[in-house]
Amino acid sequence: MPIPFHRSALLSLLLSLLLLTGSAAAQPAAYISANKSSGSFPLAVSGKAAPLYASAQDWPGVLRAARDLQADISRVTRLTPSFTIDKVSSGPAVVLIGTLGKSPLIDGLVQAGKLDAAGLAGKWETFAVQVVEKPLPGVARALVIVGSDKRGTIYGIYDVSQQMGVSPWYWWADVPTRHQTALYVAAGRHSLGEPQVKYRGIFINDEAPALQNWSKEKFGGVNSKMYAHMFELILRLKGNYLWPAMWGNMFNVDDPQNPVLADEYGIVMGTSHHEPLTRAHAEWQRGGKGPWHYQTNAPTLQEFWRGGMQRMGTRENIVTIGMRGDGDEPMSEDSNIALLEKIVADQRRIIEETTGKPAAQTPQLWALYKEVQDYYDKGMRVPDDVTLLLCDDNWGNIRKLPKVGEKPRSGGYGIYYHFDYVGGPRNYKWLNTNPLPRIWEQMHLAHAYGANQIWIVNVGDLKPMELPISFFLDYAWNPNRISADQVAAYTRQWAARQFGDKHAADIADILATYAKYNARRKPELLDATTYSLATGEWAAVVAEYNALRTRAEVIEKQLPATHQDAYFQLVLHPVQACANLNELYYTVALNREAAKTGQATTNELAAKARLLFEKDAEITRRYHALAGGKWNHMMDQTHIGYTSWQQPEQNTMPTVQMLPQPPANPPATPSAPLVAGAYVSVEAENYSRAVHAGGISWQHLPDLGRTAGAVTTFPVTAPATEAPGGTSPHLEYRFTLRQAGPVTVHAYLAPTLNFLGGPGLRYAVSIDDEAPQLINLHTGLVADNGNRPWEKAVANNILLNTSAHTLATPGEHVLKFWRVDPGVVLEKVVVSAGNLPATYLGPPATSPKVPKPKAGRW
Repeated sequence: MPIPFHRSALLSLLLSLLLLTGSAAAQPAAYISANKSSGSFPLAVSGKAAPLYASAQDWPGVLRAARDLQADISRVTRLTPSFTIDKVSSGPAVVLIGTLGKSPLIDGLVQAGKLDAAGLAGKWETFAVQVVEKPLPGVARALVIVGSDKRGTIYGIYDVSQQMGVSPWYWWADVPTRHQTALYVAAGRHSLGEPQVKYRGIFINDEAPALQNWSKEKFGGVNSKMYAHMFELILRLKGNYLWPAMWGNMFNVDDPQNPVLADEYGIVMGTSHHEPLTRAHAEWQRGGKGPWHYQTNAPTLQEFWRGGMQRMGTRENIVTIGMRGDGDEPMSEDSNIALLEKIVADQRRIIEETTGKPAAQTPQLWALYKEVQDYYDKGMRVPDDVTLLLCDDNWGNIRKLPKVGEKPRSGGYGIYYHFDYVGGPRNYKWLNTNPLPRIWEQMHLAHAYGANQIWIVNVGDLKPMELPISFFLDYAWNPNRISADQVAAYTRQWAARQFGDKHAADIADILATYAKYNARRKPELLDATTYSLATGEWAAVVAEYNALRTRAEVIEKQLPATHQDAYFQLVLHPVQACANLNELYYTVALNREAAKTGQATTNELAAKARLLFEKDAEITRRYHALAGGKWNHMMDQTHIGYTSWQQPEQNTMPTVQMLPQPPANPPATPSAPLVAGAYVSVEAENYSRAVHAGGISWQHLPDLGRTAGAVTTFPVTAPATEAPGGTSPHLEYRFTLRQAGPVTVHAYLAPTLNFLGGPGLRYAVSIDDEAPQLINLHTGLVADNGNRPWEKAVANNILLNTSAHTLATPGEHVLKFWRVDPGVVLEKVVVSAGNLPATYLGPPATSPKVPKPKAGRW
């Protein structure tokens, strides 16, 4: 039964207090509730909803969003307010919606001194929600939703919707809306300020077979009917930018309404890193003449690009410039910087000729993707007004950032990031494998180094990346609002907004934990040999997944029927699917080991593995049947049986062994659990002492890493500590070994790349009073397919570096981990006197957990 509101409000308040760690909440404070307060505005009370008004002269996208607000109020209260686009009628309470400089209604309030435009005029995408007394003749009070520009007003509208309890994922994840009989807007002025990242968006990519098949079945194609839902979602999440689906899809050609609708909604369109001047690559594949080669076919390519710019017209776009090889391949070996600079110059000339204004007045980007970064590093430059879109390595590790103190560029810098990827060392596109703490840490680097013009993330099919998409766009709005120690609070608040407060903490923990487990080894990279069978590691991993599944299933039984579809999509499905997949490979490993020694369980284990394989298909079928089949095909992506970087055409049952006549009672093969003694294993967060110096402090990164949390130093822009030692910043780990002699220190580090350039990021290690040994994380590592150290680092989601030391005496010692370069993230330290057992995650912690302060820097 529904919780009475007064009790529900109390629960909400208590949860909010629990989430308020550090200097600010992870998400903005609530300003709409069911309780009346001093000066609050009655949005819906006593069976009546305040009427909505806007000016006909306002942006069509604003008027469209206002109709969404009308529908949202109805969703929440079952009352449908009137929405009028004309003169405001008299009344006790009305809602006035409009854009500064575009709405006579709003401008009249400013001119009459009823509404203060300070903090809005001249700002980018800024809104205010404010109660105004006696705004117009005959109107006692008004709730004014005002924006500095088109999207500012739209964001204000959708902020009110979200504050009422309408999730941005109400359509895309079937999140139910809780019924309220009254809605009051708190007195005062409510605003999120100006976004810190100017363009914030997503890239739909690798969309076959899932989104492609789904969209074809539901909408007849990847067309404007589908994109209308996507545009609305982006705006509700306060994003503004989209790279559309491009695997055989042509946004501007497949449905001419696509760009028209995007512009009406207020979405800034772009094309991917290798699709210049608004042209989808599929357009060239379908109608291009001659080779995709500028040296031999420049006039044809120029005409092709000119057509793209003419078609764009005055619609908002960020125009991609530059050129890669045909089909997102590297340029040919004879390509050179001079040629690429000529290509850019010619493209900008086309931009000027088709727009009739200087090229600098059309937003442009040049993506330094893969080998294109090499051209930049070798001296290639583009005009300052072009945004340099810096990239990760397709696995969530940023390759390059601007240098501190570098001359500012008018076009600034941006980041192209990945939650999904098709390429080496392996595709990963089935489920979310992106823990928020690592996203936070990498995008914090981007923000700190000034890459804030564009943030765009490859999200594959969009589903099932709901949580990381929300986080990426929320964090982009104001990175200073969410600190490292507030990521868990963000997840709890997000869970509460989808499912209510009662189970929010447990659901958030499940969401965070399954992403952490998936990031250890992405599902497509799993096989029967991933974890150690002999040490019991495989059994421990499967036990963890199954315990998580049990927790998720218990909550499922406690949720009302209205929440079941959303809960399965957002929580239960990925947990069940990944728990089942890990158990499948574990069972295959057990089967193969049993077959080696002729155990009677061999055939039984083979049969169990087949059942688990069939269970995977059953879990997928349940997903596809949700909401009357609404999401059919969305989980079509194959994920079992990869043998190379590319997917198999269909899920393939792993090979199992069968014995024709298994013996009755063969001896079991005992596992060999890890035995401590010759080594000490310590989670990085469990240090004995942290030494800060010179304005540099150690920062805990909760839950970042494969096994526990991690540590790094702040500020991340501080220069290197070139001579570590003495009282320079370091961590101390006390440990005891019973024997003297040579030991190896194994440092487990997040696979951070050398984003600063130069020879590589460094740290130093010493034991007791010895001189620190400098160690380079990136010796021999280049973020490129075929580079084995990089492929191993991203596949294993760890960089493992070692150093040799000698203990003069047995007993207690102090290991010191010295800060040298910024951005180094330590997850675990192991000291061993001999060879370590072969494991994937490394030896489990042997030292007791050391309690730490709950928040921030230590």
